This record gives sequence, structure tokens and C-alpha cells, in this order.
Amino acid sequence: MIEGGEGLFARTEDFPNPSAQTRLATLVGMGDLVDRLVTDAEVLLDPRPLQSWSESLHGEIIPAVKAIADRTPLFVFAGDVGVGKTEVAELIGQAIATRTGTEVTLYPLSLTARGRGAVGEMTTLLTRAFERITVDFARARRGDGSASGFGVLLIDEADALAQSRELAQMHHEDRAGVNALLRGIDGMRVDRLPVLTVLCTNRLGALDPAVQRRAAVIEVFERPAYGQRAALLARLLVGTKLSATDIEELASATGEAPGRGYGYTYSDLRQRLVPEIVLAAYRRGVAVDAVIAHEVLAETPPTRPFGAELGR
Repeated sequence: MIEGGEGLFARTEDFPNPSAQTRLATLVGMGDLVDRLVTDAEVLLDPRPLQSWSESLHGEIIPAVKAIADRTPLFVFAGDVGVGKTEVAELIGQAIATRTGTEVTLYPLSLTARGRGAVGEMTTLLTRAFERITVDFARARRGDGSASGFGVLLIDEADALAQSRELAQMHHEDRAGVNALLRGIDGMRVDRLPVLTVLCTNRLGALDPAVQRRAAVIEVFERPAYGQRAALLARLLVGTKLSATDIEELASATGEAPGRGYGYTYSDLRQRLVPEIVLAAYRRGVAVDAVIAHEVLAETPPTRPFGAELGR
């Protein structure tokens, strides 16, 4: 381990593992999105399958395929709080490991990487983080382009580390930190390290334009649609006295409503509404039913979109 690198990562996690697979299965209504992201990640981390496809169907490795191989393995996940972007980012390694049969290690960068504001501190900490990953994957790439393992570097609340340098009030130390982040990401691409970087942010527009230009994928996560809400509620409330019609009514009621131009997030449903329904029934010593569900619903509004004004 790089000296002084302790604490840079909240934890590391190796995939595949049963716990992550269980969590991945709970991403109701997001299967197509995860599959698409995994396909994109796979060709960035290991270009051989795409090259084989090109040779099989085009008779050669076409220039467009070579251009894809030159892209930076960088995903940006943007969207409101509670829409599932961090959960997908934490679990994409499990999906990649399952698809490719290759072990994947998750490196979630701790926000302590911002340091305490001392001159040069954030730059030094970020540099150590990338050095740690470089050491771990320096010999992962084989001569034929395959890799013995993949890595996922996750930077949550990325606007705290990668805010736009166009901001006039931006502190010099923050500018230097963005430069260090870009150098680290570029360095992994130049060294052909089999590492995918995923940045999560609530404020896509706040990210430095240079970060956005490098991203191979910018995915904006939305609040769940009716079908996704219905599927999640049905999964969470199976075994209760709620009928299919009751679930459909709940799913409809948790969408946009008059005077409220936004519906419930995944977190609103999974961590607030459904637990409160269960606890309300438990307190009364009765089974979960539609009456209790709608009573709790009336008292449990969705969280406001990030940055929305009070009362809107």
C-alpha cells in the first residue's frame, strides 16, 4: 500500500460476492440500464470482444472500434438524490464480474480526500489514491489486451472534488485538486489500466467541462416511472393484504400530483414509505392493508428535488 494512503478509500470490496448479488437483484426496473452500462464498461476495460465482433461482421477492426478503445473509461452518473445512481455505481462491479467472469475490486474514494484545506493537501491525497490503484493494477493487463482483474474507482458527490474551474470564486486549492483528478484519470488511460472511474453528482452542470468531455458515458438518472414504482412496491409488499389493484393505486399515487411536479424517488419508497407502512401496522397490531398504506402515504410526502425551493 502507498505510504499515507490509508483512509483514502471508504472501503474496498471484491466482486463477485453473494451480498452484492442480492443488492443487485433489488434494483427493480433498472435491469436494462445496468445491462447497457455493463456492455459499455466491458468494451472500455477489455476491447477484445468488440474487436472480434468487428472482424466477424466487417472483416477487419474498423477505425470506429479503434476510436472506442481510445476513450477514457469514465462514467458520470447524474441525477437527483435517491434515484439510484450511487447504488448502481457501487454494484456495477458485481454486474461486470458476473458478465465477464473476471474479478473486480471497488475503490470508493472517501471525501476525506478533500483534506482540511491545507496548501497542496488535496492534490497530494488524490495523487496517493491514484498511485495506490496504479500499483494494484500495473501488471493486470496481459499482452493480448485481456486483464487478470478489473477495478472500479467510485467518486460520490463528485462535484465536491471536480467542480468547474470556470467559477471565479473557486479557491486555488480546489483548482489544483481538479487538475490532480484529471491527471490521475488521464494517467490510468495512458497506462491502459483496466479501471473504470465512476463519478456521481447531484449537479451535473457543476462538474468541470474537462471532466465531462472525457466521459465515455454521461447517464442522467430520473425518478422512477409508474412501472418501476409498481414493480418495487410489489416486491417490497409481497405477502401483505395489499392486492394487485392496491399496489397499482399506490404506484399511481406516488407519481406526480397536482401542485407537486415530482414523484417519489427509489429511496423515498424503499427507505421511508414502505417502512412507515409496516411500522404503522405493527404499532396497531394489525396486518398491512390498503387503508393503512394510504394513511401513511398522506403523511409521507416525497423529498423535494435537489436544489428545489421550499414550497414548490
